[in-house]
Amino acid sequence: MLELAILGFLYDAPLHGYELRKRIAALTGHVRPVAESTLYPAIKRLEKAGLLARTTEPGAVAAPRHVLTLTEEGRTELLHRLAEPAQRDITDENRWFTVLAFLRHLPDPTAQAAVLRRRLAFLQEPASFFYDGDRPLAAEELDDPFRQGILTIARATSRAELTWLRATLESLGG
Repeated sequence: MLELAILGFLYDAPLHGYELRKRIAALTGHVRPVAESTLYPAIKRLEKAGLLARTTEPGAVAAPRHVLTLTEEGRTELLHRLAEPAQRDITDENRWFTVLAFLRHLPDPTAQAAVLRRRLAFLQEPASFFYDGDRPLAAEELDDPFRQGILTIARATSRAELTWLRATLESLGG
């Protein structure tokens, strides 16, 4: 998820590490804060793999600043990760939001629709956070008001997403 966010934000424009960190935190920070100890090793891995380039600019007031840019290989990698996201990128809501944040970079509406159809198929499978054996439980079947709350909120969120997915797929012709 972190690498995808790095590639996605740099696809738009070169960024300083600090600005990149702020943008990633705005996207995912409410769920998973981005620590420097996580971000900078990921940047180094992507740089070593040839997906990012780093240049140094003189600082206006402080020390020189490093500017990160996506290489052509990085652009290709981002498009590949968006066109063929891992299954956990489809099923994990936080990872899904990261894919969704950059899906517009895929130039082909058919490829965009294929990714959305995978999410739609996942959401249409019967599921719950709570089970009776293998059978998913609905909110109405629980006595615990807190677990009912989890399922009620999840159901409303899923319905909203299903409505959006269907409308977007229709607009993409998929």
